[in-house]
Amino acid sequence: MSAEVSEDIKLEEGKKESLNFIEEQLVKDLAEGKNGRRMQTRFPPEPNGYLHIGHAKAIALDFGLAQKYGGVCNLRMDDTNPQKEDTEYVEAIKRDIEWLGFKWGNIYYASDYFQKLWDFAVALIKQGRAYVDEQTSEQIAEQKGTPTQPGVNSPYRDRPVEENLRLFNEMNSGKMEPGKMVLRAKIDMANPNMHFRDPIMYRVLNMPHWRTGTQWNAYPMYDFTHGQCDYWEGVTHSWCTLEFVSHRPLYDLFVDWAKEVDGTDHPIDDNRPRQTEFNKLNLTHILLSKRNLLVLVKEGVVNGWDDPRMPTICGFRRRGYSPEGILSFINKIGYTKFDALNQMSLFEAAVRDDLNKRAQRVSAVINPVKLVIANFPEGEIEVYQAVNNPENEADGTHEIVFSRELWIEREDFMEEAPKKFFRLGPGKQVRLKNSYIIQCSENIEECVVKDAEGNIVEIHAELIPETKTGQANSDMKIKGKTIHWVSCQHCLEAEVRNYDRLWMVENPRDEVAAYSKEHGDVRGIEAMRPFLNPNSLEIKKAYVEEWLKTRKPMDYLQFLRIGYYNVDPDSTPEHLVFNRTVGLTDAWKKMNK
Repeated sequence: MSAEVSEDIKLEEGKKESLNFIEEQLVKDLAEGKNGRRMQTRFPPEPNGYLHIGHAKAIALDFGLAQKYGGVCNLRMDDTNPQKEDTEYVEAIKRDIEWLGFKWGNIYYASDYFQKLWDFAVALIKQGRAYVDEQTSEQIAEQKGTPTQPGVNSPYRDRPVEENLRLFNEMNSGKMEPGKMVLRAKIDMANPNMHFRDPIMYRVLNMPHWRTGTQWNAYPMYDFTHGQCDYWEGVTHSWCTLEFVSHRPLYDLFVDWAKEVDGTDHPIDDNRPRQTEFNKLNLTHILLSKRNLLVLVKEGVVNGWDDPRMPTICGFRRRGYSPEGILSFINKIGYTKFDALNQMSLFEAAVRDDLNKRAQRVSAVINPVKLVIANFPEGEIEVYQAVNNPENEADGTHEIVFSRELWIEREDFMEEAPKKFFRLGPGKQVRLKNSYIIQCSENIEECVVKDAEGNIVEIHAELIPETKTGQANSDMKIKGKTIHWVSCQHCLEAEVRNYDRLWMVENPRDEVAAYSKEHGDVRGIEAMRPFLNPNSLEIKKAYVEEWLKTRKPMDYLQFLRIGYYNVDPDSTPEHLVFNRTVGLTDAWKKMNK
């Protein structure tokens, strides 16, 4: 999917750049002098879970454009629901934003405005714009009507102001039963926009807040909080996803009312937050709902929020995705006014391209079989310099040791090889990476050693001395491929965690919903289980170069000929642990041809 873009706009530096529709509007607003040519955004997550990859798209927009145009982006925690929020999530959100490479100007909390929101609600009651309703939630929903049929006024809509004020205070007393009363805005029960049909502004929860303690028992709703917080903070551009298109008129109305109550003199049209909506980031083979992600964590399907199979930002970080790769993908798919489902393979390709530039190349043998070089002296070694990263000369080299006994991948030898098998087998030649060309005898009995069950436990070959890499005549031409290896006496044992996609279906959200409906409205893990990949994690023992004990957690690596890996935080010099980030090629595409 390509981004929806405007015509080329000439930027100050004299270059032309295609801008998406949001950036184009921002440039226009700045050129017209709106908000005093000031630009301020905000990223407002709810601290009720860890950020997922969808949030990264909003972060890239809010922080990225503020950075580009000399503005400021603040971080504001939307902490109006104390039932689900926690400081753990607040700290995780901050870590994720910083890891992606961004800094906020200020950090705010919706709870900073609880008193101001309460006073604003009281002012609206006094103006006859709000009332306390004691109908049940079911009654309120039924009376709202449908998009084609007007709603019915609440029987409590015309309560006297004094009674509404008294009941509103009782809502916050801690003595009122949750759900018994709500505060509603008095707007228009016949409005075609359902959000205008007397929306709820406050509800009773009777629980302490993690920041304000027991001061509040009635809490504001999102729609009554978000716009005013933007306005009071001086936000100029409020960017959100497409589901908030129908909320925008209510957002603007509450901002207008807040301006009236504040009594400010500045013209609201040139000094207000402007809400613009863009498409969510939807990817195949993942499920992004925090509610569903919490189920996976609580049911033990994954090992926490940062499990490398999770679509959380911290999960992708632990798996070995780079922030640059993530932001590159977001930039490629762009921002549009319509939703689409992006292929996970496009995301993986963007990450693969980025890792190719930064990953250190090393040898690791995951499915080992011993290779004995028969004509190399026992006890002797040769030390070579291996290039760390051919894409970046500054990354230097590291030492690898060659000896008589090596580990190679079992897949690199075939006892009865077809004609187009260009790896090792009877009578075949290959080059060992950074070393010699070797060849096996055509006699299979001289070539392999087997155990009692007939399994190959050793392969015997001989090197061709004049073919050593770097020698004058080392460029001998052979049909065989170059294969990787590690010295048996100069390697380390390691744990390799090969992660794969958690979901077997392309669109798990729709599949889970359909299964739930078909099987009597089953929910949670029971609806998810049929679509989970039972092979999403394979743990293997491997042999790796000794140099890898010097690598730090989260370092980016390429296991030669295998894939991209990183050092897991669990790893220690005594017990190395590596996570597979992504393959060298798209394995899923090959499997599904």
